[in-house]
Amino acid sequence: MMLVVGLGNPGKEYELSRHNTGRIILEHIAKGNDFSEWKNDMKLKSLRAKGELGSEKVDFLLPETFMNNSGNAVSQLIDNPKKLKNLIVVYDDIDLPLGSLKISFNRSSGGHNGVESIIKKVKSREFVRIRVGIAVSTPNGKLKKPKGEEAVLKFLLGNFKEDELKEIKKISKKIQEAIIILSSEGKEKAMSLYN
Repeated sequence: MMLVVGLGNPGKEYELSRHNTGRIILEHIAKGNDFSEWKNDMKLKSLRAKGELGSEKVDFLLPETFMNNSGNAVSQLIDNPKKLKNLIVVYDDIDLPLGSLKISFNRSSGGHNGVESIIKKVKSREFVRIRVGIAVSTPNGKLKKPKGEEAVLKFLLGNFKEDELKEIKKISKKIQEAIIILSSEGKEKAMSLYN
């Protein structure tokens, strides 16, 4: 069974923030596929829902520990190298245009604190990530990224506009397909189709 982790922050105020892209997408997929209700797993300090995508059983996890401690929940379920093969982490990427996705494996965190926390806690970079673009781009496709640490933080914690949320919901269909391919045919096949 694949463990799919949607990164974000708990609480109403972050619900629609760009940094919650991973959570938003998994909530959307679960809702559209008759998953179990989200249950609060006290031990993992996470919300969990189980269901099937295609014919693949999947376990969705939304850590409730705030982004920088996402690894605390994940490491309790991924406690040996064999289990790493079944881990997929979905999160926002400011270096990709809004509504795009990229699948990567065995890479650095790229400065993403949630991914960094998971790498530290599972003591490995060898897991699949689905990076979801959140950056605004100009009509000719050039990314308009905020400059400076403060501006970046403000952008990440700022809420999606309504039309941006539509893009995120649209890309969640593709991410659902990618999760099915990752579970049934492996990362090489998924990367060749989606990257």
